[in-house]
Amino acid sequence: MNRILVHILFIAAVLGCGLLIGINNIPGEWYQSLAKPFFNPPNWIFAPAWTILYIIIGFVGARTFLNHRLTAAMRFWVAQMIFNFAWSPLFFGLHEIALALIVIIALLISIAGFMAVSRKQDGLSALLFVPYLAWVAFATALNTSIFLMN
Repeated sequence: MNRILVHILFIAAVLGCGLLIGINNIPGEWYQSLAKPFFNPPNWIFAPAWTILYIIIGFVGARTFLNHRLTAAMRFWVAQMIFNFAWSPLFFGLHEIALALIVIIALLISIAGFMAVSRKQDGLSALLFVPYLAWVAFATALNTSIFLMN
């Protein structure tokens, strides 16, 4: 039962923090006024995509905490959460496109780092991060394009 509670707490914490950051950093008129690339997705896609990803991230965080707490995998997991939660306030809140780009590149590296170090000790967690890596790679391309176009 304790393991289930840890999973619930991790998922709730990641979802809750993500929701709180999202509510406080809503893309507004500033974002709408930016030039965007042709591959910019519709705004409605972001909330469901991030909800699914945050559930996965929380689940993987709980697995890593329970089974590999004092490893590089846990440190990479924490690092990617810090970069993840820093991006929206920088981009949408402070309108710092360049700084947000640096942070999202660090996020991408920390996700890949997590996957690399956890692959041997917890292949499932590494595999579960594949969609997250793909989404953040896409978001990095989007952030890069917006930076270059504006």
